[in-house]
Amino acid sequence: MSSLSRELVFLILQFLDEEKFKETVHKLEQESGFYFNMRYFEEMVTNGEWDEVEKYLSGFTKVDDNRYSMKIFFEIRKQKYLEALDKRDRAKAVEILVKDLKVFAAFNEDLFKEITQLLTLENFRDNEQLSKYGDTKSARGIMLAELKKLIEANPLFRDKLQFPPLKNSRLRTLINQSLNWQHQLCKNPRPNPDIKTLFVDHSCGTPNGARAPSPVTNPLMGGVPKAGGFPPLSAHGPFQPTPAALPTSLAGWMANPSPVPHPSASAGPIGLAAANNAAILKRPRTPTNNPAMDYQTADSEHVLKRSRPFGMPDEVNNLPVNVLPVPYTSQSHGQSSYSSTDLPKTVVMTLSQGSSVKSMDFHPVQQILLLVGTNMGDVMVWELGSRERIALRNFKVWEAGAWSVPLQASLANDYTASVNRVVWSPDGNFFGVAYSKHIVHIYSYHGGDDLRNHLEIEAHSGSVNDLAFSYPNKQLCVVTCGDDRVIKVWDAVSGSKQYSFEGHEAPVYSVCPHHKENIQFIFSTATDGKIKAWLYDNMGSRVDYDAPGHSSTTMAYSADGTRLFSCGTNKEGESFLVEWNESEGAVKRSYHGIGKRTVGIVQFDTTRNRFLAAGDEFLIKFWDMDSTQLLATTEVEGALPASPCIRFNKEGILLAVSTNDNSVKILANADGIRLLRTMESRTFDASRVASAAVKAPTIATFGSGDVNVGTSIGDRTAPVAAMVAMNTDSRSLDVKPRIADESVEKSRIWKLTEVNESSQCRSLRLPDTLTAMRVSRLIYTNSGLAILALASNAVHKLWKWQRNDRNSTGKATASVVPQLWQPASGILMTNDVSDTNPEDAVPCFALSKNDSYVMSASGGKISLFNMMTFKTMTTFMPPPPAATFLAFHPQDNNIIAIGMEDSSIQIYNVRVDEVKTKLKGHQKRITGLAFSHALNVLVSSGADSQLCVWSTDGWEKQASKFLQMPGGPGGRTQAPLADTRVQFHLDQIHLLVVHETQIAIYDAPKLECLKQFVPREVSGPITHATYSCDSQSIYVSFEDGSVGVLTAATLRLRCRINSNAYLPPNPSIRVYPLVIAAHPSEPNQFALGLTDGGVHILEPLESEGKWGTSPPTENGAGPSTTSGAAGSER
Repeated sequence: MSSLSRELVFLILQFLDEEKFKETVHKLEQESGFYFNMRYFEEMVTNGEWDEVEKYLSGFTKVDDNRYSMKIFFEIRKQKYLEALDKRDRAKAVEILVKDLKVFAAFNEDLFKEITQLLTLENFRDNEQLSKYGDTKSARGIMLAELKKLIEANPLFRDKLQFPPLKNSRLRTLINQSLNWQHQLCKNPRPNPDIKTLFVDHSCGTPNGARAPSPVTNPLMGGVPKAGGFPPLSAHGPFQPTPAALPTSLAGWMANPSPVPHPSASAGPIGLAAANNAAILKRPRTPTNNPAMDYQTADSEHVLKRSRPFGMPDEVNNLPVNVLPVPYTSQSHGQSSYSSTDLPKTVVMTLSQGSSVKSMDFHPVQQILLLVGTNMGDVMVWELGSRERIALRNFKVWEAGAWSVPLQASLANDYTASVNRVVWSPDGNFFGVAYSKHIVHIYSYHGGDDLRNHLEIEAHSGSVNDLAFSYPNKQLCVVTCGDDRVIKVWDAVSGSKQYSFEGHEAPVYSVCPHHKENIQFIFSTATDGKIKAWLYDNMGSRVDYDAPGHSSTTMAYSADGTRLFSCGTNKEGESFLVEWNESEGAVKRSYHGIGKRTVGIVQFDTTRNRFLAAGDEFLIKFWDMDSTQLLATTEVEGALPASPCIRFNKEGILLAVSTNDNSVKILANADGIRLLRTMESRTFDASRVASAAVKAPTIATFGSGDVNVGTSIGDRTAPVAAMVAMNTDSRSLDVKPRIADESVEKSRIWKLTEVNESSQCRSLRLPDTLTAMRVSRLIYTNSGLAILALASNAVHKLWKWQRNDRNSTGKATASVVPQLWQPASGILMTNDVSDTNPEDAVPCFALSKNDSYVMSASGGKISLFNMMTFKTMTTFMPPPPAATFLAFHPQDNNIIAIGMEDSSIQIYNVRVDEVKTKLKGHQKRITGLAFSHALNVLVSSGADSQLCVWSTDGWEKQASKFLQMPGGPGGRTQAPLADTRVQFHLDQIHLLVVHETQIAIYDAPKLECLKQFVPREVSGPITHATYSCDSQSIYVSFEDGSVGVLTAATLRLRCRINSNAYLPPNPSIRVYPLVIAAHPSEPNQFALGLTDGGVHILEPLESEGKWGTSPPTENGAGPSTTSGAAGSER
């Protein structure tokens, strides 16, 4: 088949998808073999439609095509077989064995025998390799992840996994172009040709009246409509000229432009139409009565196009291409596989606010941080993992004397204001608060409870009704609207006003900034039900349209920005929830089930590009975006007001709803419940960034490679005047000397916590019957149920805690003695040591995310062990050079970064057993590796005290820097071959760097040193350090046996644990920690691996709950970003 024929198939696929011929689409995908729809494949596998799965695969590969294909079919048939066994359907299992699995016996007879033997077991999970098989749903999910990797690696699927990037309705565009050319060739072209069929070429009949001017010779072509042009297929009218390129979302809405004094024309490059075209633009689009052409309604990205110079062929310039509504972009070919069970409907917690909730917003990256604003002007940040309110700000004017007389008079009469809107900036570094009295506050957020006043703006006269962030010209701005009928745009850094849009005739109720095709615009809605749209050009509104029912309306796009929805309530209490046809400025779909006697104004939200939710009639109501019928409702324990506030988190696994008792209830689905359970005991958690699968955060020791993703915090400096911090008690900040005095007073009271005796903490030495050799590496399993150590003799030791009355969670704790675990076979996990002395080697290991495998090396080959059986699965990469550090890629466990003795880094693919690339930039051995999912980088550190940043996209080096060695009288010179370790903060931006001379925090992309901590001389060198699981603390071990606990945000020492607190006195032997590991979900628990082979767990006393208290910071600013923090240790 020729390439053009192949492309035609793609156009037909797009057309069928847009027309919702779902079965036909997938049949053509399979029969042509041109495009493998992974989303459709996932849906079938998830639903267990095995026959359809194999039938679909048959269009692309056969069982014996290659080893990837064989593995794909084997995994599918094995899963089908196990499910039959799990249902006790032996007859079905035997049938699958004979018909489906026997074909594989020719390739691996032993495996086939082992599968056959499963029939003899009462429960196939008794087989050691299947002991971790869960329920059907989870097993299918695990298999699906493996299948996707096999398909992506299979050369037969190459170039078949991506749908071409087509414009919407491309096939209809080509048809329209053809009709235009046919019409131009007519001998007697009519101004309004009536096209009745596509089956034969178009030809105009004998003209009635004067002949229309030729479109080719029309001297005003490009400036005015062509009388002889082919009309928009949904209206009888001439072509619309297109002097400016505008996004679809605005273009179609211009069919009804606003009357003067709000012009719809502009002399600039973003003008909409020439003045003499106003009548054409205002002409309403009426549906045609021609049944043959009814399918061609208007919805296209080509409604308006940039004009072409005179004389150029204008097959594009004069094409209305108003063909079919296009519900999805071409990249959305195929549907997602979410179901209503994915909706968060289970109440998991209640957070008391003290006053009525008016607005909420989840942090865009740290997805368990919830921002809440109330009718009393209170603004709070809640950390859902611990159910703690980590920040509170009451309504307070920061600079009372600087504002207008009306504002001062209003505050003098009543010094309260309600919050109308709270919202995070897209990166989560700022949030904005719109108040009912004139004012907008912008705070900068720096992690933990660190909120700082950033901007106070008197934005509007009267109430500020809404606030949003946008990025015009790649510059962060704040968009506000108010009772004064004006929309304003402010620079988010300086607070200067950039634009002011006037034209509404009623208070502006909401704003919705968006962008399409690099064009930035703002939708605004008013209380009279008018919708307008504005470009950032002070040229007036481009749209004047009515909201359904003339309601006070909010507008929102789906997460991928392709679909526009609105929800509102009019003065009669009638509510409307609709999807808009952007190119037409018309309602595309109205959702049923929304109230007709609403109290208040209904709020709504979207999630996962699939669901809508609204708080209405004392319920939370859910809809599938593609269906007008109500999908589900929940009463939330009968606690809801008539029109509650609602807000999804980014992943859609949590839903916050306001209640009638001044509280917020958090609803979760299964993924949300798992996330919160894992983190429920944390005092604060920065959570992880959104990814395809939300999992509980896991922080292991250095080298785990499984560090989770959060957001950027505190990585910018702002003008000092704008960054004055607030006290948590919200007292006035305009008396700076008094605040400074209070800070001094607090600093006199604060005292470093010293733990000198065993009675001052909880400690436990783990039982050990094996040979005691120094502990070289130490890590908690990601589940927190066990600890794994690697000794200097290349032997691994695993301690497991049992779930019992004293330990209901089964997690690691100093209160219960664990078991040194070994499988029934009695074998040990022992690394290959080749001809080397393991005592002289640099050991390293990394644990897979599901705790099933550990990859490890002690100077010899790298070994992969099964953590259940301790069996060696494989060995690879014999020295020289030896591996010195290992890290799993955070998104693909088959990709490993291996630091080598010869200073290189090898990126190795386990699945295909090959080195993808070698990275060279260090001079000495690699001693640390850390991936950042957020930045798509790998950071390496070496014994040369150098840091390097590598892009994980192309593996090129982006930056490198040598550590700043501390100097001065107390500074030590750098030791030769001193290990340098690296670990990412949960935000995946800030980097903890550990060297024997210092602890430092770096900004990862640029490797800028932000803070530095130098230990006191008597402590001896630093031996190791790690972030606590919530990244709020840093645990540091020293050569004198002590452990320091630093506050991560300031690098200030807040607690020192001396060796006497956990070690029995023994003057004859010097024992100290070599490695330190943090529990993955208990932020105050850590483990030490000692020089004498012991492993100790330490926790604070239950009565204390944490390791000391943070030293106060002056004016909330914290220490400088230099090494000044070192003073706290001396």
